Formats: sequence, structure tokens, C-alpha cells
Amino acid sequence: MMKTLLSALKFDENGLICTIAQDYKTGRVLMVAWANQDAVQKTVETGLAHYYSRSRNKLWCKGEESGHLQKVKEIRTDCDGDTLLLQIEQVGGIACHTGRESCFYQVWQENQWVAKDPVIKNPADIY
Repeated sequence: MMKTLLSALKFDENGLICTIAQDYKTGRVLMVAWANQDAVQKTVETGLAHYYSRSRNKLWCKGEESGHLQKVKEIRTDCDGDTLLLQIEQVGGIACHTGRESCFYQVWQENQWVAKDPVIKNPADIY
């Protein structure tokens, strides 16, 4: 089954696939990250979202440091097989390293970016 799952996906020249984490109840996009084949395999095996950190050059489980795990409810791919959509339950309600629900908290208004979503928890108290 894993071979079939992975062979249906199109990883880029760096072996990565764009992965969107979406709240399974509200539909809100919480974050976008990258996954390699190992991350996809770990996600399927454990039921927890795993990604590949380009900056740290390593596999990581979302929430391994903060405790804000992502429990995967469903995995989808787009029509081209080059993007994954993880419908998840966000443990603790925080997906962003800034302490917010979503990484998409800024809105373009009157020629500037404005932070619209509140900080749920100070990042200094998380990490």
C-alpha cells in the first residue's frame, strides 16, 4: 500500500512535496510545509503529521517540541499529485510558531500587512 501511495505522488527535484495542513472541522488553512517520502510514510504510519524541514535539513513531527501535534484525519492529493492536503485536528489550537492558530494571520490592508489573529500563547512560553 505504501508503495502505491508514494508512487502516485509527484515529488519535486529535491524530493519534496508541498503539504497543506487544514483544520478538519473548520476548513481553515493552518500552515504549509514540505514533506519528503519519509515524512509521508511516517504520517501514514503514526497518524501524526510529519514534515521535512528545509532549514534544519531533517524530518520532524509537528509538535515534537511544542506539544502542538497534528492528528491526521484524512490525506488528500490534488489532481496532479504534486500537493498534499492533510485534514488535521490541531492539538492545543496552535499551528504557528508565533503562537497563533494559523500561519495565515496577516491581512493586506491599506498598503500594509496587519496581524489579525491573536497570539494564543507567547512563543517564549512554548519553545
